[in-house]
Amino acid sequence: MRDHPHGENATHRYPDVWTGRATNRAQWLLALAGAACLALGIALAVDSAWKSGIAPLVMAVVGCIAAGLLVLFGTLAFVHVALRVDEDHLEVRCGHMGLPRRRIPLSQVVGATYTSHVTPRHWGGWGYRWRPEKGTAVVVRRGEGVVLELWDGHTFTVTVDDAEAAVRVIEERLRPRKPGAATH
Repeated sequence: MRDHPHGENATHRYPDVWTGRATNRAQWLLALAGAACLALGIALAVDSAWKSGIAPLVMAVVGCIAAGLLVLFGTLAFVHVALRVDEDHLEVRCGHMGLPRRRIPLSQVVGATYTSHVTPRHWGGWGYRWRPEKGTAVVVRRGEGVVLELWDGHTFTVTVDDAEAAVRVIEERLRPRKPGAATH
């Protein structure tokens, strides 16, 4: 039988890498609106019977394409968030491309707390948020999340399904290792 990495008194063994995620299906509707705006800009550019001159047409095409791209990519970046906790780090990746991304060494974490009430309204909307009085957050939906207390006094909040399990894994990894305990 293998020694537990945190001593004999530990009762539960967590996986070497814990992963979780949260998804917001409503973001797909916003992405669809962005795609429609982008398509309108392309349609205007390709087949325009604009009678008012070239300047208004260019402004309409550029405006539709720019707004469409902004909405499309802005929403797709926050359709879901993935959380990964290994032995030494916590990593948050957003959207399908994994950007924005934040990697936090567990050596910089003082503690982790479960919260059942993360809302976009409290953070000023969906996405990667920063508020001086609250800290930093990645909010893709309302509901449960993890709040990390960092050594520098700041907090980092992330919405994730099964946040209670994430907190247990993080807290287990923050416990000091006993001298002579086996590590892996």
